Amino acid sequence: MTAPAHRPRLGIATVCLSGTLEDKLDAAAAAGFDGVEIFENDFVAAALTPEQVRARCADLGLAIDLYQPFRDFEAVPPDLHEANLRRAEHKFDVMERLGADTILVCSTVSPDSVDDDDLAAEQLHRLAERAADHGIRIAYEALAWGRHVSTYDHSWRIVRRADHPALGLCLDSFHILSRGTDTAAIRVIPAEKLFFLQLADAPRLHMDVLSWSRHHRLFPGQGAFDLTGFLDLVLATGYTGPLSLEVFNDVFRQADPRVAAVDALRSLLSLQESVAREGSDRARASVGGLPSTPPVEGFAFVEIGAGREAEPQVAAALDALGLARTGQHRSKPVALWQRGSARVLVNGGVEDPGATMVAAIAVESPDPAASARRAERLHAPILPREHRAGEADLAAVAAPDGTSVFFCRTEAAEGWTADFAPTGRPAAADVGPTAVDHVALTQQTDDFDGAALFYRTVFGLHPEVPAEVAAPFGLVRSLSMTDAAQRVRIALSVAAVRRGDWAPGVPHPQHVAFATDDVEQVARRLRERGLLLAIPDNYYDDLDARLALPSDRLASMREHSLMYDRDEHGAFLHCYTPVLGSRVFFEVVHRIGGYRGYGASNAPVRMAAHRRARLQRSRRAPAPDTH
Repeated sequence: MTAPAHRPRLGIATVCLSGTLEDKLDAAAAAGFDGVEIFENDFVAAALTPEQVRARCADLGLAIDLYQPFRDFEAVPPDLHEANLRRAEHKFDVMERLGADTILVCSTVSPDSVDDDDLAAEQLHRLAERAADHGIRIAYEALAWGRHVSTYDHSWRIVRRADHPALGLCLDSFHILSRGTDTAAIRVIPAEKLFFLQLADAPRLHMDVLSWSRHHRLFPGQGAFDLTGFLDLVLATGYTGPLSLEVFNDVFRQADPRVAAVDALRSLLSLQESVAREGSDRARASVGGLPSTPPVEGFAFVEIGAGREAEPQVAAALDALGLARTGQHRSKPVALWQRGSARVLVNGGVEDPGATMVAAIAVESPDPAASARRAERLHAPILPREHRAGEADLAAVAAPDGTSVFFCRTEAAEGWTADFAPTGRPAAADVGPTAVDHVALTQQTDDFDGAALFYRTVFGLHPEVPAEVAAPFGLVRSLSMTDAAQRVRIALSVAAVRRGDWAPGVPHPQHVAFATDDVEQVARRLRERGLLLAIPDNYYDDLDARLALPSDRLASMREHSLMYDRDEHGAFLHCYTPVLGSRVFFEVVHRIGGYRGYGASNAPVRMAAHRRARLQRSRRAPAPDTH
């Protein structure tokens, strides 16, 4: 790929982030942004003078690319127009003190305005004259809910009619793509008239566009908009200004601004990469790329952290599943369990005695160093690794929820398995897991969208169809991601609303799903060991009513607590262990034919069964010794 003639400036609106203006500026700079849009509400609430804001931005290496918004200006009666010009003069004075040279003017929503393009152009021309006297430009933006001007092509007609060099357009992807406006006319707008570009993604929702905009925007790559095609069109005009994010989102505006800013920058870097890969020649030549994504080739291992009380539970479950404890780390309290390519490390070094967690995920990479370089370029935190001489030095980064992510080549000479001394224990069972099918990680609300972005950009995974499940304790959103060959699957979920604390809940449950071609045999062994999650008869009665499965097949599924799903490509059988320790459990899955899903419709039944098992276990637990 030809290197771009210049690196596009990357910016973020302060409205995207939580905190005071000082918090937002610090977070934007720490993430690596080049500039910011100062949102007026943030500035008004700040204790800093304009000169102090300007100096702080300079010290942080941030340009002030835009001051916004200036509302309800055009096509109003003469008395209001004069009042608006007076208001504008005050803002121009503030901008001069800030060192900002572009102001965003939104199309009016005022009931005092009239539908008159000539009047709108005339008044915008006067505003541009005043702005030019201060060395300031006017970027006119069509709000998707504007009273008279709600599309970019309409705003362009007015700007063209106003005909002033200090007046141009701001194109905002949300305002354009949310309305489904034809974007082809962007091609005919001269680059010198495109003063500013704002980018935001969003899920497809059926609601009024104002509420959609104010609460549900997302960073690029987190929603359903074709931002690659949109940015390609804009860059193909010759636009060379900032690529700036303007995202209104209730979660982001409560989250740690330092974390959200990193997610934001990661999204812009990924968007540029997609344009560099798929865009027109002119657009590709104007954006920077990223180190290529080495294809993931499967799970190398999953590491379960367990305290001293929980570790025996995890070991018993792995043994019942059919894995063998084949190795013990030479210097750490970590055991290797495996059968085929299904490998689990059990780390007994967790301080909380009853705790369990998915501590790490390792994926096979043909070039682990290249995978790590890409992750670092995408601002994934690099994790320091302690290892003795002669032990494998695995590249590791942190996912947004704190899970460690490793890149490795298991079969390479002097690979990580050499760190484990053979135990000499019996081999794995004749029937059992053959590989890790997927890893399921429940996210905190603040982490969900960032985690999806992380696995998509760092691993090169592709999101599958999102789902919502009416779970026993509230709505749960889920999003599964996989590579093209479906060798690595990550399933993310989040409670749509924070759950109350009245039920004996499992905070952020996690599980590892193993693939097998004989799930019934594995389920039988789990049941014999008392480690099979019992599924109620009502579930199988409902299966019979809905699907009319053969009676002998249904009876076997009932006997072995096997759950069932099917789609147009194939079928799916799966079963579960109880929760082991604080929040980890195992699943065994058998994919038949081309089935691609995860049995999501069974999740509410499984969750209810897990709660029953927890209640039964708590009733059997001995009373604490108070003497």
